[in-house]
Amino acid sequence: MRETEVAEPDRARIRAGDRAAFGELYDRYARAVYNHALRLTGNWAEAEEAMSETFLAAWRTRETVEPEGGSLKPWLLGIATHKAYNANRGLRRRLAFLARSPEPRPVEDFAEETAGRIDDARRLAVVHRALSRIGRQDREVLALCVSAGLDYRQAAEALGVPVGTVRSRLSRARARLARLSVEEQGRTGTEPPRVHGEMESEAALAALFLREETR
Repeated sequence: MRETEVAEPDRARIRAGDRAAFGELYDRYARAVYNHALRLTGNWAEAEEAMSETFLAAWRTRETVEPEGGSLKPWLLGIATHKAYNANRGLRRRLAFLARSPEPRPVEDFAEETAGRIDDARRLAVVHRALSRIGRQDREVLALCVSAGLDYRQAAEALGVPVGTVRSRLSRARARLARLSVEEQGRTGTEPPRVHGEMESEAALAALFLREETR
């Protein structure tokens, strides 16, 4: 999905702490940051938290923005990648605690309220199970290049690695994930969404990614 139709904020204004410029930055990239975090965490609440933490960190580190350059999207997605990883670690700790806790009492069934999201939740589970079976670094470059639409140079900027490293990680991740996607779809019976265009030859890979949230 394209970024919200808001002009790219001026880097000098961002560095100077111009709040209006940060508002423009948020309006333009909040959805992209959220979707990126969602793919890495596999959890809507964790993605919301990672998005909030990303823009808070961006504000705090605004002076690190280079005076000259193009889109600020790689900078934000680099922060979001780190925040999503931290969110995942926090989630694992909470799950470990709950596993040791007494079983909770039954609660009221809210199925009717959540029915509209069941299919997406199932797809997201398939996505995240497959992604969790590849290395963290490969997963990150896959999310940045395939889903967020960054080119090799932008992904390298986001991750702070050489362009050649991005290329090799992406090639490895595509091969690994294509195999895993077939396994996960066969295991769950989940029908992947149709894909078109240049990624058709990698349908098993592209099918793993949910349509972006349009909230």
